[in-house]
Amino acid sequence: MAVFKPFKAIRPLTEYADKIAALPYDVMSSSEAREMVKDNPYSFLHIDRAEVDLDVSVDPYSPEVYQKAKSNLEGLVTNHLCEEDADPCYYIYRQTMNGRTQNGIVGCASIDDYKNNIIKKHEKTRAEKEVDRCNHVNICNAHTGPIFLTYKKQDKINEIIAKWQAENEPVYSFNQGDGVDHTVWVVDDEEINEELCEYFNAVESFYIADGHHRCASAVKVGFARREENPDYTGEEEFNFFLAVLFPDDELAIMDYNRVIADTNGNTVEELIEKISKDFTVEEYKGEGQYHPENRHNFGMYIENKWYKLTAKEGTFDENNAIDSLDVSILQNNLIAPILGIEDPRVDHRIDFVGGIRGLKELEKRANSDMKLAFSMYPTSIKELMDIADAGEIMPPKSTWFEPKLLSGLFIHKI
Repeated sequence: MAVFKPFKAIRPLTEYADKIAALPYDVMSSSEAREMVKDNPYSFLHIDRAEVDLDVSVDPYSPEVYQKAKSNLEGLVTNHLCEEDADPCYYIYRQTMNGRTQNGIVGCASIDDYKNNIIKKHEKTRAEKEVDRCNHVNICNAHTGPIFLTYKKQDKINEIIAKWQAENEPVYSFNQGDGVDHTVWVVDDEEINEELCEYFNAVESFYIADGHHRCASAVKVGFARREENPDYTGEEEFNFFLAVLFPDDELAIMDYNRVIADTNGNTVEELIEKISKDFTVEEYKGEGQYHPENRHNFGMYIENKWYKLTAKEGTFDENNAIDSLDVSILQNNLIAPILGIEDPRVDHRIDFVGGIRGLKELEKRANSDMKLAFSMYPTSIKELMDIADAGEIMPPKSTWFEPKLLSGLFIHKI
């Protein structure tokens, strides 16, 4: 069964929480990060993207960047911006966006559970991205960004969370102007923590929702530390990694859309004719952009016009968890055979746009640096769990979760 334990978080003093908390390092470029920190010396991006404090000519993956991150992290404590809790605690992290609320528990998951597939994955990771975060974790001696995990809801856990929220004041409650409310409670009752720990131990599996690279890196560092410390007991903090665990019924996945650089030599008429082999193609007559209403519906935007595509029966295997994903249907029956993009992980002719940016962003891209765009129906949490349970891997860029977990509110020292 799964392990999820309380820990002593290093976290901001209440008056600095909204200034320190920052979006995760991997949702922005280096130049965007520099812009974000211009008027905020407290931003956690000074740790997660420490190149912002160095000359633009410095390689973001150079040793001096990681050393700067370590120095900046230590400065949060020495400058009395953050403190470490005296006792191990769980933390409740509530996020509210567009009227929808999700309540997570912050704690530490086990590297052994990751290795033994109790913590289940649905994405491949890239070695160069793992190396970056391994270096960051190793040199900072800390996990600075939480892994976004989910599990099949447990009513008892939900009841404990709701009761604690009702009876206790939050330590943080803020909105950074992006429409997301962030609220945090410290669960500092040993008896409640033991009860939560027992309930988590009874959960069969956790699932990585977001943060595969951070997770893989934390696990690699943990096993490397074991090799460096052959007398380890298994209780050392490097055996665990920082995570936030949400019940599956509170989460929502947004669409993850595609933009393509060219039509692979086809005119619009030729493109539609070829697409019509496996899809019903209709010109969209409605207002604005076309948002797919159901699974196996897609929007296509080209030359200032939207089309509705519907996958024809028999062109995919509905009984196959991978093949029946909309991202697979579009890739296998259109993007690869018609547009000639065989590997979307490496082909520069395709780019991906998270649903948080809206479909106007697709029009903007198709009318500027790209040629056409596809709007997608979101992958479901059930599809994610079914694929992870089957030990399968989703195609790249299948899921986009919002809101993002902020970094800097909880630091796990290893």
